[in-house]
Amino acid sequence: MVGSQKRGAEEEAQETPRFQQKTLTAPAPFADETSCQCQAPHEKLTIAQARLGTPVDRPVRVYADGIFDLFHSGHARALMQAKTLFPNSYLLVGVCSDDLTHKFKGFTVMNETERYEALRHCRYVDEVIRDAPWTLTPEFLEKHKIDFVAHDDIPYSSAGSDDVYKHIKEAGMFVPTQRTEGISTSDIITRIVRDYDVYARRNLQRGYTAKELNVSFINEKKYRFQNQVDKMKEKVKNVEEKSKEFVYKVEEKSHDLIQKWEEKSREFIGNFLELFGPDGAWKQMFQERSGRMLQAFSPRQSPNSSPTRGRSPSRSPSPPWVFNKASPPSSPKAASASLSSMSEGDEDEK
Repeated sequence: MVGSQKRGAEEEAQETPRFQQKTLTAPAPFADETSCQCQAPHEKLTIAQARLGTPVDRPVRVYADGIFDLFHSGHARALMQAKTLFPNSYLLVGVCSDDLTHKFKGFTVMNETERYEALRHCRYVDEVIRDAPWTLTPEFLEKHKIDFVAHDDIPYSSAGSDDVYKHIKEAGMFVPTQRTEGISTSDIITRIVRDYDVYARRNLQRGYTAKELNVSFINEKKYRFQNQVDKMKEKVKNVEEKSKEFVYKVEEKSHDLIQKWEEKSREFIGNFLELFGPDGAWKQMFQERSGRMLQAFSPRQSPNSSPTRGRSPSRSPSPPWVFNKASPPSSPKAASASLSSMSEGDEDEK
């Protein structure tokens, strides 16, 4: 029986859409629009009852207010905490007007219309209340049927009070949230003031006039000159980076060339030693050619000594008309005798 009732409740919850689901597809509506009037019966709830869960048609109405100037992640996280305080909640966000904010807190960067629109487009917000009061009154709480007020627990002193949420806390309607450290509107403004020159120069470069930036004539010229100097520095920096990149590429290529040269040198030296070394191919080839030349000059089958002749080939017979200069014939008889001997010798040769 209990299980069937539970399933029936789940089916009914799926069929009946919750109020906060509208904000996922459209901006949150303003409270002064007729569609934002709460039609559900409103009975006083305790925090324990709200945490146990409420019917779908009776969400817990949680209220959070603020200035929300320069809407940032700290604002969004605070609204997320307010939205998720209870299983079924409807988050109303009050935004103070410019007049009220300038009177009690100070000048804002964004005007009230911009701040309203920023809140409307936050996913956790179900309804935006424009021109919210600085101090919450019972009439205001009753008008918007607010169950609980969500804010950080740090006492907020303003408008002559040590804590503007003191009476809410005493009524048991206050639910604390946690602040996000390191981010706030004051921190963002401090950054802008600290780096004012940087932002002024940037906006001048983007086309804003000195009048729009409330910059004097001298400062305008100074900022423009600094922009030109920065451009030159950027160009020099780019040239240096490109030069470093070029030098790096050259060094890399030279390293590769040297490595290849060393490899080729080793290969060349190895080939040279292989060819001209002590046991190289050139020496073997030279020895083989020397052996062939020696064999050509003195073959093994040739005799060791030359054949001898009866008469020396160098001695050629002298012609008959040549006489011995050293010993000429002493008489005609001797001459005739020599001629007769020469003729005999010729006959023997024939």
